[in-house]
Amino acid sequence: MTSNTTLRWREILSIVVPVVAVVVGVVALAYQFVEPAPPRRIVMSTGSAASSYTKYAEQYAKHLARSGVTLEIRTSAGSIENLERMLDAKSGVQLAIVQGGVADPVNHPGLVSLGRAFIEPMWIFHRAGLKIGSLAELKGLKIAVGPEGSGTRALSVKLLAASKIDSATATILGPKSADAANQLIAGDIDAAFFTMAAASDLAQKLIHAPTVSILSLKQADAFTRVFPFLQKIVLPAGVTDLGANLPADDVSLIAPVASVVARQDLHPALVSLIVEAMKEVHAKAGLFQKANEFPQGVEADLPLHADAARFHKTGLPFLQRYLPFWLATFIDRTAILLIPIATISLPLIRILPMIYQWRIRRRILFWYDRLKKLEAKVKADSSVEALPTHVAEIDRIEDALSVIPVPFMYSDQLYNLRSAVELVRQKIAGRVEQAKIAEARLWPHTGVGTG
Repeated sequence: MTSNTTLRWREILSIVVPVVAVVVGVVALAYQFVEPAPPRRIVMSTGSAASSYTKYAEQYAKHLARSGVTLEIRTSAGSIENLERMLDAKSGVQLAIVQGGVADPVNHPGLVSLGRAFIEPMWIFHRAGLKIGSLAELKGLKIAVGPEGSGTRALSVKLLAASKIDSATATILGPKSADAANQLIAGDIDAAFFTMAAASDLAQKLIHAPTVSILSLKQADAFTRVFPFLQKIVLPAGVTDLGANLPADDVSLIAPVASVVARQDLHPALVSLIVEAMKEVHAKAGLFQKANEFPQGVEADLPLHADAARFHKTGLPFLQRYLPFWLATFIDRTAILLIPIATISLPLIRILPMIYQWRIRRRILFWYDRLKKLEAKVKADSSVEALPTHVAEIDRIEDALSVIPVPFMYSDQLYNLRSAVELVRQKIAGRVEQAKIAEARLWPHTGVGTG
């Protein structure tokens, strides 16, 4: 590589390096505002191992796994414990399935809903020999309302209280669902509350048990007015077993709607992934719902997450429709960097050539200035003593011009400058000749005779 090429590269780098440093600095500053990458593992609190909550969560986990996200499932006593876990930042729980009617923004700050997921029937079974049509008629009986920490217990106690029944007017018990079912079938208790799917093994066991009957609530409509989070649903006669005609008559039930609840700090990129899983799992038609009725992006007990609301309205974000999840989220996260990069880079692209041209012109003008000053010195002082200094200076200028890095488009200006240097050199040479002639006249050669 020639010295001229080396100088040209130095010239380019002297401009490019500061520009790159500015762009890198701006990008580094903007990166502080970029959302961190979504975690590859999230924790969800559900219910008992055999509950529908856990079964649904297992289906969510399969969907998330296809996008490289692991859903860790932690079983619990139910909705109340789920909420307590999410309010505790140290628990690591970020998601939960929560029964309708047990959460509210005042007592559960920092939690949001990702949508209503499915209808959750409240079943009230009692001993077959009892003639009961309303909750008020359970007064004085042994009633299983679900274990502490469960949504079943929270809702049961609320419904009983509205019917003027509490621990002072009845025996309130809290066995687990499976234990309560066995005690009811055996006749050890009089009634029990359950929240479970009609197709669950426990529901089928109780429906087919000859010693147990389902309470058809005459006041179902009234309960939905008093508690807006409840819906009235009807279990048609014979729907669970047409051959045995079970149940024998239509049964009026009430049902909260379960929601998937998240901590407000759940990574936004995961929201659409989870709601998509909810849609895949819950959109099918069921005994109490139509196809595509769920999930629902409506305000429930807790505020609806903004990103979840967008998904319910428009579906997956644009990039996630066509790209793998991690690539789409990477582009989304880094898109914020494009704004400062474009803001800085586009003007620089236009300015850089101007800066380069200015530096080249400045260098050429610098040597023009040096040459002009030298010419003035030659004119002012043409003495023999000064001439060697003038010659050395013109040599320095010419040497500098031989290596100056000038692009092809500025070659004409460089050649003009070299021509000017040659003119000044000729003037200096003329002064040197004049000085020699003057010296010869002052010291003429007389020669030396012989002989």
